[in-house]
Amino acid sequence: MKNQKGFTLIEILLTMSIIAILFAVVVFVINPQLRFEEARNSERNVEISTILNAVHQYRLDNNGTLPSSITQTPTEICKTGAVSCVGLIDLSVLTTNEEYLIEIPIDPNGVCNSNGVCYEISKIGNSGRITVTAPDAETSSTISISR
Repeated sequence: MKNQKGFTLIEILLTMSIIAILFAVVVFVINPQLRFEEARNSERNVEISTILNAVHQYRLDNNGTLPSSITQTPTEICKTGAVSCVGLIDLSVLTTNEEYLIEIPIDPNGVCNSNGVCYEISKIGNSGRITVTAPDAETSSTISISR
């Protein structure tokens, strides 16, 4: 009889099952969907900060006056160049001549009005404080910045 070298079928199946279990554990720990959601939330945070900074700069350049379309009720912001801004906050004064913004940022994954950007803006009473929120934030987060 010859002495044959190699792996048996049982050894190969056992090795493949261990690799499959380890792969499943790694995928569960890494959770790519959660990482994508966190990345989109980071983008939302940056974008609402950008909008708030543009409004603040507009206010500084106009002797404390806010864009007139901002109301006390949180309302969705209109897209740059939208056909109609009815029912939305028109911040086109920020994008005119690209002075404060080139265009209003749009939520990376939000469900919003066809002419909106999915971000909301409001002023708080007569205090002059502005709040910009991302109502479609993921991972049960609330993303809101006030100044």
